[in-house]
Amino acid sequence: MARLLRHEGGYSNHPSDPGGPTNFGITIADYRKYVKREATAADVKAMRVEDAKAIYRARYWNAMRCDDLPAGVDYAVFDYGVNSGIGRGGKVLRRVLGLDDAISSVSDDVVAAARGANAAKLVGAICDERLRFLKSLKSWNVFGNGWGRRVAEVRVVGVAMASAPPATAAPPPPPTMPHRPEQPAACGLFHVLISALHATLKRT
Repeated sequence: MARLLRHEGGYSNHPSDPGGPTNFGITIADYRKYVKREATAADVKAMRVEDAKAIYRARYWNAMRCDDLPAGVDYAVFDYGVNSGIGRGGKVLRRVLGLDDAISSVSDDVVAAARGANAAKLVGAICDERLRFLKSLKSWNVFGNGWGRRVAEVRVVGVAMASAPPATAAPPPPPTMPHRPEQPAACGLFHVLISALHATLKRT
């Protein structure tokens, strides 16, 4: 989410952006759909980052079943879905897996195929297709540099995630012996004196 928000930035209303008023990457259309039906540009501008995160979790991450996808692939699909719509993100994932892309749902067979694929190569294939699509848009001349940097970062980070060894639990700490306080020196001297006194009494 931190990477995504860094790419999306804050409020904007660029005339070349068909999304119109946008904040944290959430367009006014999405804000009207998920938060407030009659939202205005002022409402979008006043959006809290917590609201944006909630929308991303429910309407993008969960909608594309990113928790079920391999590490790295989840990030690549999520960022693509945010940038170009979950419909395109889902279709592209199906396409690069060799599945029917007439639909966009990330179904059980898609999850199974993704888990059985080479995750790093899958991230690369998603980013390759994404870049081709973005370059085909008329607004590439306006936003192309930023889009290109974004896809390049997603590729690097996604491949690193996919290539990282699985996390392992830390070994349990070694058992500790019960603590036995040391005998004070004065206490030891006391026992020596008592023993000497007993010996003297016996001789007398």
